[in-house]
Amino acid sequence: MENIEGLGGLLAFIIGWFVAQTGKLIGDLIKSKGRMSGREIFDCFFRSGGMPSGHTASFTGLSTFFIGQYGVFAPITVLALCMTVIVVYDAVNVRYAVGEQGKVINLMIMDRNYKKKKVKVVEGHTVPQVIVGAFLGALIGVLMALCF
Repeated sequence: MENIEGLGGLLAFIIGWFVAQTGKLIGDLIKSKGRMSGREIFDCFFRSGGMPSGHTASFTGLSTFFIGQYGVFAPITVLALCMTVIVVYDAVNVRYAVGEQGKVINLMIMDRNYKKKKVKVVEGHTVPQVIVGAFLGALIGVLMALCF
């Protein structure tokens, strides 16, 4: 029985991420009026940052599934909740700040005509992006808990 419940947690995590990333892709396809190359579609689907937060959706899905299966204070649920808090904090604070700094560095490189390559900009998330990701993840976690 534990193996099946473990599978449910894994599926909640994966489906949470997949649904969030698909939402980003649909949003970008609408913005571009469907004019995206295969490479742009691939990059969009696997990028970090944007609406909704895939990181938040996946970890919230897993945590919600564990709450439904084992209760709030079960050790595995507590671990999942702690990881969710760390991931969400990182997305909103650390990765968001680093992404903003990367944009400024790239502007400085272009502005001063340095012979340096642009730095890779890794986007984080705004609070609304995280809230939508958490809502999606919670919904998926509940559905997966009901299935298992």
